[in-house]
Amino acid sequence: MPGDDAREAVRTVTGTFESGQSGDGLPYLPELPARGPGADMIGRTAGMLVELYARVEPSGWRLGDHPGRDTRRARSWLGEDLDALEEFTQGYEGLLKVQAVGPWTLAASLELRNGEAVLSDPGACRDLAVSLAEGLGAHLADVRRRVPGAGIVLQLDEPSLTAVLRGQVRSASGYRTHGAVDRQVVESTLRDVMEIQHAAGGGVVVHSCAADVPFALLRRAGADAVSFDAALLTERDDDVIGEAVESGTKLFAGVVPGTDGPLSDPAGSVGGVRTLWRRLGLRPELLARAVVLTPACGLAGASPAYARRALAHCVQAARSLADNPE
Repeated sequence: MPGDDAREAVRTVTGTFESGQSGDGLPYLPELPARGPGADMIGRTAGMLVELYARVEPSGWRLGDHPGRDTRRARSWLGEDLDALEEFTQGYEGLLKVQAVGPWTLAASLELRNGEAVLSDPGACRDLAVSLAEGLGAHLADVRRRVPGAGIVLQLDEPSLTAVLRGQVRSASGYRTHGAVDRQVVESTLRDVMEIQHAAGGGVVVHSCAADVPFALLRRAGADAVSFDAALLTERDDDVIGEAVESGTKLFAGVVPGTDGPLSDPAGSVGGVRTLWRRLGLRPELLARAVVLTPACGLAGASPAYARRALAHCVQAARSLADNPE
């Protein structure tokens, strides 16, 4: 979300989705990267790690030997956000989403002490995934304690996943790329991290706003839903999307732009989703149960006014889809 006021961001989100108990919305814990390092998605998740610590360098976030001010700042801002969430969800019963960076985007973004990405070292990747899983377990338990009536949905942000699978993550020098990671290793690591949430009975969404989202891999890894930018879909994605839906995987379709611009009428925003459904030959009555409408990606680059309109537009578009799936 845009801005740097945690209470205002949570108020906006919970106010927009105040009817979430009836299934119209999915409130969430906002991230406010405009506050600076530690509030960004990488720094925020790095602050959740257990027995691994990161600090800000000119090149980005780098693992270090002990917690410093950057780790403390990330944890302080997360605590502030959780306090605001607890305040505005008193008595809430319904689904509530929290998000963190997934293990492979984190491995592509965090640096080892030598300046290369964690991705360059398979052993370091394994250690990072274990630390992340443990940290997420503690974070999810804290959210459940603060909002006891909520059913927690975990979103793992994996915008770099396709690049990891294709060997397209650049080295520190920029003159070469790190090798592609074996798909079975990627899948099993994701499965292990998701198990922290699944063991507690919660669902997991994996989000990527990149092209060519690996739907089949994510489904096999145990993702309950896949979140994507609907504008980047092509007909070659039809088969894997159809298989995912038929296996019970939900689709979080990003149909509303994440930055300021004109919004179409709600019915127009879901035209592409209806077209996809017809191409797949799926029953119209499944549409409202299988699809959640979202912004295409985060709203941090939008104005506060547009962010509010975009969230409200998603709710209105979802109602249009439910009322007229064909």
